[in-house]
Amino acid sequence: MDRQAAAVPTASASASGEVLPTGGPRRRSTFRPDIEGLRGIAVLSVLAFHAAVPGPTGGYVGVDIFFVISGFLITGLLTGRPLGLWDFAARRARRILPAAATVLVATAAAGGALLDPLRGTDLARDLIAAAGQYANWRFVGQQTDYLAAERDPSPLQHFWSLGVENQFYLFWGALLLGLARYLHGRRRSLAITLATLAVGGTSLALCLRWTAASAPLAYFSTGSRLWEFAAGACAALLSSALATRTPGRAVTRTLRPLGWAGLAAVLGSILLYDRTTPFPGAAALLPVLGTAAVLLAGPSDRLVGGLLATRPLRAAGRLSYAWYLWHWPVLIIAQARYGQLPWTVLLALTAASALPAWLTLRLVEQPLRYGSSPAPRRGLAVGASALVIPLIAALTLGGGTVRALGGATNTRTAAPAGAVDGPTLLAPGTRVLGLTPSLARAREDFPPGKGCEIPLNADSSPRCLFGDENSPDRIVLLGDSHAGQWISAGLKMAEQRHWALEVLVKPGCPLATLTVRNDVLGRTYDECDRWREDTLTRLTSGPEPRLVLMAGLNRYGSQEERTVGWTRTLDRLAALGAPLAYLGDTPMPGKDIPTCLAASDGRSDACFFPRDTAFEPDPMLDGGLAARYGVRTLDLGPLLCPGSGPSCPAVLEGVVLYRDTGHITDTLAQVLAPRLDKGLLGAP
Repeated sequence: MDRQAAAVPTASASASGEVLPTGGPRRRSTFRPDIEGLRGIAVLSVLAFHAAVPGPTGGYVGVDIFFVISGFLITGLLTGRPLGLWDFAARRARRILPAAATVLVATAAAGGALLDPLRGTDLARDLIAAAGQYANWRFVGQQTDYLAAERDPSPLQHFWSLGVENQFYLFWGALLLGLARYLHGRRRSLAITLATLAVGGTSLALCLRWTAASAPLAYFSTGSRLWEFAAGACAALLSSALATRTPGRAVTRTLRPLGWAGLAAVLGSILLYDRTTPFPGAAALLPVLGTAAVLLAGPSDRLVGGLLATRPLRAAGRLSYAWYLWHWPVLIIAQARYGQLPWTVLLALTAASALPAWLTLRLVEQPLRYGSSPAPRRGLAVGASALVIPLIAALTLGGGTVRALGGATNTRTAAPAGAVDGPTLLAPGTRVLGLTPSLARAREDFPPGKGCEIPLNADSSPRCLFGDENSPDRIVLLGDSHAGQWISAGLKMAEQRHWALEVLVKPGCPLATLTVRNDVLGRTYDECDRWREDTLTRLTSGPEPRLVLMAGLNRYGSQEERTVGWTRTLDRLAALGAPLAYLGDTPMPGKDIPTCLAASDGRSDACFFPRDTAFEPDPMLDGGLAARYGVRTLDLGPLLCPGSGPSCPAVLEGVVLYRDTGHITDTLAQVLAPRLDKGLLGAP
């Protein structure tokens, strides 16, 4: 996030506080210490929220406060005098990118030294996105991906807001400078006002819609955040209009209550909101409009202005940009090394991150900010260097982690205590050298997709066939992502008989008739109910399958709710007249297995996980439900967690069993295909 100097024009001033000519006589810019203090409130609220300090449970709104301030200051800069687009871009690059590059390079170095190799590869990709100013879109993709959303947060996840700001600067600079070039006087002012209202209104509509449909998209995307910058822009335009057309005393009387109301709205949202508040959505109106009100009220109320201009708040405001950049990598890397830390330790680490932030301010930000203003070409060269250096760091980090993972293929495997002799995982005579899949590939060892993947907000599956697509005979694979992990096994079963495999799966959606909440979307998963109904209706109206193979995560609801839900679904499926089969759920490690193996220094026993948390009672396996409906069942739990000991393995006979915290590798699905064929279709 850009934490530019809190200077706003009585006439016009740049974000760095320099006076800008306005086409008439040069006017003095008025420094706004209250804005610097408002930035202090914003950064302290974000830091306290990230450190899990009790109290400011809505501290995440600090980002929204910064967005409004940026819209206010940048609009004042752009409307103060006509700037060239290259000049504007050079100023922004010179102001923002060097400090960001400093933190990116330091994070790459710390990540390479302290994180496990797999997290290092993720960090290298995040570095590229952060340096390229599109980190917000990378995290949109990850957070809306049901599987990627399970991964630990990135040390660079906070760069999403910097990406949004820089995308706004490019868009807003081109728009306003374009209008200034072709329009003048009142026509120019009217066009800028109408453009601001149009952009703000459209963005707010997207924000409200996306918050209801996909919370990560609404939170990270630029389109759903532009209205917050536009609110600040409106405050800047209105402030300028009031200053030139309304007597000073009248302005003071009108705006004084507005400042108090705005400050109350900002503080109220910080203290009253929490993680369960649908955000941004309509809830963001309170801090956004509150911030705009404080900015508009300006110095008209000495009490509000004096409160915001206190030394501690201004000191935090001056440090806000660098402190924001530094604190998150410190917190995430520390917890990656030592596990979840109490809020007191997180607060201490956050306070400690003020030191590198202060050094960055003094040695990087201020020399570039207060030094002689270079030509636009030199400013752009500074920005380009600040982009290239982190990219080099990312490539160096990525190459190092690949080499480290290459050395991890000789992981020593061991059986958990209490494991007994039984059927081997691999066929007799099969030998695996090292690990398969390799740790460098394990997290990406997905089943074939072929367009079968559907987004969380979809309520029907596309036509998705494998094998002999023209065959009248088909196996139907039904369920959620724990059914989708068996696509390769189902395909082998179908290909041996020249059948087709039809895949009907939806991530996070139980086939049992249960209404569930989706944490990624942040609401009740209504699309799941519609998808289930559409899928069951589709099956009953089509040709009879040779086999309906059901599978899924056995963690939705309580055991009683799962029993009732399966009964309702089986009532519908039994009417098909087709053979029904059920694959018991695979053990749940509860931790990212490839990451654990990469960090275990060659000891697979370090990645054992408890048996008592790996399984939940399954009404399809433990009761008479399957027998009542004639469902053939296959429980692979005893094979993947052999014996009766307290632990389950992450690796068996050289095969990495899991690609994340709960899904099996596609390699394992292919290894187990003959067992599924024999257990479900009676193959010899």
